[in-house]
Amino acid sequence: MKIAAIQMQSGLDPEANLAALEPMLAEAAAAGARYVLTPEVTMIFPENREQLASVAAPFEGHPQLARVGELAKQHGIFVHIGSLAVPLPDGRFANRSVLFGPDGRQVATYDKIHLFDADIAGLNAYRESATYAGGERAVTADLGEFTLGMSICYDMRFPKLYNALANAGATLIAVPAAFTVPTGQAHWHVLLRARAIETGSYVIAAAQGGQHANGRATYGHSIIIDPWGRVIAELAHDAPGVLVAEISADHVADARQRIPALANARNFAMPEPLQP
Repeated sequence: MKIAAIQMQSGLDPEANLAALEPMLAEAAAAGARYVLTPEVTMIFPENREQLASVAAPFEGHPQLARVGELAKQHGIFVHIGSLAVPLPDGRFANRSVLFGPDGRQVATYDKIHLFDADIAGLNAYRESATYAGGERAVTADLGEFTLGMSICYDMRFPKLYNALANAGATLIAVPAAFTVPTGQAHWHVLLRARAIETGSYVIAAAQGGQHANGRATYGHSIIIDPWGRVIAELAHDAPGVLVAEISADHVADARQRIPALANARNFAMPEPLQP
């Protein structure tokens, strides 16, 4: 089975982002890909919450998603929109992945579970939870020969999610992302390879890359990794592009037989905290 990751440089106009995506979907389909993943914040990469609120469309009847469904049907492929912002009743948003089947219908959705809330020395506190509400359930989907596990960006720092996906049958795990340049240089490859190795799964990560209209710079380097942790394809830059690789279910079975970490895992008790 061939799969593809699309690397984008999404801006502030959803229609312009969709226009940039369409020829890359066609390129991936022409290369034989049956499953195509796009990055996090595919449809709009906002500067702030107010800007996001002014353009984010309701999920039901979403105009760009409707067009993506048409494209999936036109090409006869699975199209996985890495994420887009969906307005919620409380004024926040869901960071939502949407998978379309070859018939153009929505197969599955996943709302990003882990949100980045941090107090960083010398910088203002960052509260992703002020804009987004975290999801509460892990999601898998049937791709035929493979079972897809869904995640988004910051999720990759939480191995428990990937272990749960693999134990639920996932053999290909998607990680759409918009990684910053410093964290990408430091952690992108090692985290994604670790998630592949510990689950014995393929990992496909479609990234945002380059300088965006919102002032941010993202790392790019979309990548596909095999169940042994080997990088089998990578866009070694931050420019838009299409990455295609062929994957095999036999390689998943082989890796899990050679290192049966999922089967060997055990529950264990933790020591009591030390008392002061």
